[in-house]
Amino acid sequence: MKKLFNPVLIMVAVFTVASLFSCTKQTQTDDWTPEPGFTALFNRKDLSGWCFRVDQGKGNPKPGDIIVSFDGAKESNDDGRYSAKDGILTVNFPKGQERLISKMYTVAEFPENFVLKLEFRASPNADSGIYIRGPQLQCRDYLVAGPYKDLKHYKPQDWNQIEVTVKDGVAYATCNGEVLESALALPSSGPIGLEGDRGQMEYRHIQLKKLN
Repeated sequence: MKKLFNPVLIMVAVFTVASLFSCTKQTQTDDWTPEPGFTALFNRKDLSGWCFRVDQGKGNPKPGDIIVSFDGAKESNDDGRYSAKDGILTVNFPKGQERLISKMYTVAEFPENFVLKLEFRASPNADSGIYIRGPQLQCRDYLVAGPYKDLKHYKPQDWNQIEVTVKDGVAYATCNGEVLESALALPSSGPIGLEGDRGQMEYRHIQLKKLN
């Protein structure tokens, strides 16, 4: 009696299907585009449009003039704390130490009212932040690192969405629809920034829409 199934052919077929699924999944990721009316702040290939700025100290949270910009660069010039690969902007683990404060900002500044959307994925106990014209919105592995430990919809070590609406100098921020800050006071203008502190933080789909 002839064999109905060839084990080798079955293995080849399974591998082929898995490969096609993987490629399709990657293509779906690569095909992301900003929502209607939004502009991407991260081109998903490199750090073009981002820079280091003068830190004006705790008494003045608004960042200063541009020190160096990273147009066309895959990583920042500070031993690669920030890097871009496969559609993700990563704030990498600080090398040789547990914590190290770093701040990278957009070259552009935003005096208008706007909506900012992005997705982030935190390593365990990671500590990062999103600078909005200067003041910081904490972006962390919230349930472990705080300060918003009571969030019901936060997904540890998975992608979460932050949405910030800025109107008349005040920011309203949510994570997966839950309120983080309802009235964060802001200066009249400034860039968007990402902080490095502890652990690794990944960001993607960073987009901004100016409001009338």
